[in-house]
Amino acid sequence: MTDRTVAKSTTGKIVDVVLPLFLLSLLIALCVQLLIPFVGLLVWTIILAICFKPLHERLMVKRGLSSRWSAIIIGTGLSALILVPTAIAAFSAASSIPELVATVQSGDREIPPPPARLKELPIVGERAHAAWTEASTDMPAFARAHKAQIAGFTKTLLGIAAGLFVAVLVLVLAIIFAAICLAYSVPLRAYIARIFARITGDRQSGEHYMEIIAATVKSVANGVIGVAFVQALLVGIGFFAIGIPGAGLLSLLAMALGVVQIPVIIVVLPAILYAFATQSATVAIIFTVWSIIGSLSDAVLKPLMIGHGLEVPMPIILLGVIGGVMAFGLVGLFIGAVVLAVGYVLFSEWVGAPAPGTESADTPSKIGTLQAAE
Repeated sequence: MTDRTVAKSTTGKIVDVVLPLFLLSLLIALCVQLLIPFVGLLVWTIILAICFKPLHERLMVKRGLSSRWSAIIIGTGLSALILVPTAIAAFSAASSIPELVATVQSGDREIPPPPARLKELPIVGERAHAAWTEASTDMPAFARAHKAQIAGFTKTLLGIAAGLFVAVLVLVLAIIFAAICLAYSVPLRAYIARIFARITGDRQSGEHYMEIIAATVKSVANGVIGVAFVQALLVGIGFFAIGIPGAGLLSLLAMALGVVQIPVIIVVLPAILYAFATQSATVAIIFTVWSIIGSLSDAVLKPLMIGHGLEVPMPIILLGVIGGVMAFGLVGLFIGAVVLAVGYVLFSEWVGAPAPGTESADTPSKIGTLQAAE
């Protein structure tokens, strides 16, 4: 009788422990499942809020604005900066598509013949020259002969356009949420500091890791995206100066390659070949020198921008950027860098801590000092 009573009591205690844990795990799993579709939006919101926090503080201090009005100005300005060019480009493309289709079908607009030097380009020169010649001779026949390829290319463009629309929408929503976070930045930061203090065990460590995360995000924004923008601007000036077709798209491609840490020279080399095929030798040489300077400018700018003022070395940040992009896409620029930065600091602190049994004599006094400070 006693054994049965003990068994029932033990079973009841196990149920009392397991059932709340099961319900808590179920609640956490459901919350995670509900938040998964919004992870990208939340991450971009945090990134934008961190990047524009200095501007927010500057507007409040120098202009005397309230936190709410400063956040409204930042959110409105950034949204307009994205939506206005996007709307102009969308309306321009939508209005030109019917005219382009009618022109291709009727053959009213003639395409100039290809330059003779196009044949001299390695690998693709002869095929490009032949296709260009066919299109310039009889555009409607060229369109009929390559109907399947044109249809596939059109579908690809529509898919890219749809993806860009979704990306712009997510970015605008992230800007709005980031502005809201900036408006309530003081209580929000205090709340996040309490979370980090619970995770790390004390408030000082929590503040330390918050500073590391914020500094890493700013470093990536300045040293990766900022440097990629400068590279794209420099090579883009050269593209527009010699009149390369699709210079704007090539500049955007150069920036995208710079962001994911792929050498921009990949875009510049075909442009250099085009310059030698269509321009005089002097112009082509000047363009080559300018393009090489622009494409290699990151070698000088990155050491100045990335890791400046951080306790994390620049190679760690770059490895995090490259690995993050490969694993998570564009948002991985920041996720990878933050994860490796925090991991590096944790590892450094673990290595620098005294091993068990080798504590120095002043360790108890240091611990007492920290406890008294808390």
